[in-house]
Amino acid sequence: MSVRPRAEDHLLIGKYTGKVIVGVGMLMIVPLVVSLVFAEWDTALDFVISMMTCFVFGFGAQVLCRTEKDLAWSHGLVVASGSWIWATAIGCLPHYLSGHMGSYVDATFDVMSGYTTTGLYLLQDLDHISHGLNMWRHLLTYAGGQGIVVIALTFLFKGTAGAYKMYVGEGKDERLLPNVVQTARAIWLVSLTYLVIGTLALWAVSLYLGQAPIRGFLHSMWVFMGAWSTGGFAPQSYNTMWFHSLSHELVTIVIMVAGSFNFALHWAVWKGNRREIVRNIETVSFAITLTVFTMVATFWLARLGVYPDAMALGRKVFYQLVSGHTTTGFSTIYSRAFVTQWGAVGLVAVSAVMAIGASACSTAGGIKGIRVGVIAKALVEDVRRMVAPESAVIRERYHHIKENWLDDRVVRTAMTVTILYLVMYLLTALLGDLYGYEFSQALFEGVSAGSNTGLSCGVTSPFMPTPMKIAYIVAMWLGRLEFMSVFALLGYGISIVRGR
Repeated sequence: MSVRPRAEDHLLIGKYTGKVIVGVGMLMIVPLVVSLVFAEWDTALDFVISMMTCFVFGFGAQVLCRTEKDLAWSHGLVVASGSWIWATAIGCLPHYLSGHMGSYVDATFDVMSGYTTTGLYLLQDLDHISHGLNMWRHLLTYAGGQGIVVIALTFLFKGTAGAYKMYVGEGKDERLLPNVVQTARAIWLVSLTYLVIGTLALWAVSLYLGQAPIRGFLHSMWVFMGAWSTGGFAPQSYNTMWFHSLSHELVTIVIMVAGSFNFALHWAVWKGNRREIVRNIETVSFAITLTVFTMVATFWLARLGVYPDAMALGRKVFYQLVSGHTTTGFSTIYSRAFVTQWGAVGLVAVSAVMAIGASACSTAGGIKGIRVGVIAKALVEDVRRMVAPESAVIRERYHHIKENWLDDRVVRTAMTVTILYLVMYLLTALLGDLYGYEFSQALFEGVSAGSNTGLSCGVTSPFMPTPMKIAYIVAMWLGRLEFMSVFALLGYGISIVRGR
């Protein structure tokens, strides 16, 4: 029998949700300034309206829900998952007011896609939207990669013990520093440092390619945000194919891979432990699965003779596979080419790397390399036990920042989350199949949404049935928060209705 939440529980959740929404409103200052600089007055007004809505909601919730109690685990998880719903419902106002969205559902789809670093979008006439709205799209995915709660922890919290529960509820559970607020600020320090370096590198390439300086700078910053956050948003409808440049592809590959690494790995390297890159179970797992599926796709497409030479074949295959595996979603081919040129094996190879995804506690989505590595280690351990003498003690270890023993709890957790991801992928594929899409294409798109990747084979469009749009919104949300905090929110809702 569940216990019905008390008034104090509601106050706690309302207070901290309000803080997170104030953080979303503060983020809107950046696109507002961009709109004013480029004299985009209508867009500026959209952001003023949206900011005021955030502040009225956020500060109002804090005034109405005054309490001095600290968060328990259940509160932290509910605040984390519930804040994403409110942040999406209010954060989509600039999109909706812009006139580029077919409906409010479409606007929430794009904003959830941005927060979750997915990259699928329903926005229409992307090549002609304002600079302010483009900044908001990319800021959403850049900030979403670090986490909405991480933003609030960085700027709006003083370091309460309960803050760690919210941090974990957002799918991150590793502390880089003893204090969780310091950890959140360290994540932002890493991300902002790479923002400067990556933007300058891409700007140099864009100037070499002939882009005007201001346009080139904006595009470079936005492409960096899309790559580092593994979000996949780009400022033009042809995505990164628009640049037709090998040097641009190489720079974005480096940023995508760096963005998909665990923040704890980045922090270890910053502190001088460079060997962690080659020892960490996540990078090892990533290297193995990327190599295997790249070889499969390369041999298959070479057999089909889709591309004229080895250089074109290697560039196209490696870029799409890295993009899929890091769950970025950048693409240098047309969406329908996955169906018309890559065929069944190509679709399966890309679907597989998207499903696996990259590192935990990073900006990436998917099952995560650490879980794939742990499950593989568990299989090895079982095989060794079968062939070893009965008296032998067999235990496997894995390296993740430090040496860890493989135990049943770790394996069980990895298996549980992996099964939940696989079920979600299958359900979204079956829904697409019910609406008349070919199963392989529906599976590709469902995996892309659930793993927060954003590659599309053409299923996602403003004309997609509304139930599929809503299902993808939920899949993106579940995939980004890795289920548990969403289950906690559902449990909280059920307790309100049925608890005693």
